[in-house]
Amino acid sequence: MQQLAGNVEQAMSVLKASTIEQIMLNKKRLIEVPYNASVKDTLNAMHAHDILAVAVAAPPGQWIGAGGSQILEADKATGAIRKHYIGLVSVLDVLVHVVEDNAQLNAPVSSIIGHSLEGLNLWTITPNTSVYDAIEPMSKGVHRVLVPFETESDVQGVELTESSSGYHILTQMDIIKFIHERAELMNDILRLSVSDIGAVRYSVFAVPHTMAVMTALKCMANTALPAVAIVEAVPGVDKEPMFINGQGRKLVGTFSASDLRGCCAETLSAWKTITVMDWAKKAWTSDRFGPGAATGPEMAECRPPVTCKVNTSLGEAIAKSVENHIHRLWVVDDEGLLQGIVALSDILSALRKL
Repeated sequence: MQQLAGNVEQAMSVLKASTIEQIMLNKKRLIEVPYNASVKDTLNAMHAHDILAVAVAAPPGQWIGAGGSQILEADKATGAIRKHYIGLVSVLDVLVHVVEDNAQLNAPVSSIIGHSLEGLNLWTITPNTSVYDAIEPMSKGVHRVLVPFETESDVQGVELTESSSGYHILTQMDIIKFIHERAELMNDILRLSVSDIGAVRYSVFAVPHTMAVMTALKCMANTALPAVAIVEAVPGVDKEPMFINGQGRKLVGTFSASDLRGCCAETLSAWKTITVMDWAKKAWTSDRFGPGAATGPEMAECRPPVTCKVNTSLGEAIAKSVENHIHRLWVVDDEGLLQGIVALSDILSALRKL
């Protein structure tokens, strides 16, 4: 037992000795939209860059940032403040807006900041912070933080006031990729099963495959869930409109807020007549939604759900997440029945508790 503890500590030392700056070396500059851009333009920007969130920038001195934050970008030569980041908008914020405001895609993006719980705060983290310390906020559900290019502060950790000549964005997936790339150095941890490390959540929400898309979106908006499992419907048992306990149900797909990227108004207007299974099939087979995407012939298949077992190693689970660029794995038994979920937040939380 002592040897195992020592091996785990040695593996964790990789995260403690590494800094966020090492992860950010190959990251591109932050993608942003102006505060007066429309929700539609914001969706298009996410689609064009294949991302799930963008920063919202406004003129300095005119806005209060999400959570009262003051995250500013300054001119490197003069020090003059050029812009103020007032929040991050994700596809989940768009989802809530679509449900609450009947798909008004011409509304300004500044009006939907904070629709999701995470959007109520805007976080920064300094480049010299250790990867291990950076995991702390992300293990509690913070999916992305801003990292300044340059800062005069020597403080490590999360700060809510920062001035910089520019920013990168650090995501949960960036941390997971970093761990994946150092698998040999961290094998003593990664060989443990997702169950042994405590990364499996056995409470998992699902929707029956016959549920209407708009109904599912309303449920997701009310619970701030970015994705749910699609399971085979049981006639006479599944009651709409509500999520169901997915445990023990046949997993057939995933319904995700990320499917909203590239949606056009014509597609949104047809949601009421489409099931989540139909939508998942069309999202899987179309690079970008168009006017006929929601009304065309039914596709044969949807994207196969990415799964693991309770005895799957943490290393294999991380590899599947990275290779498929997904933020959750569904835990199933040998018969394909849903048992639980392993999300990136669960993995990071488990690592912090070791």
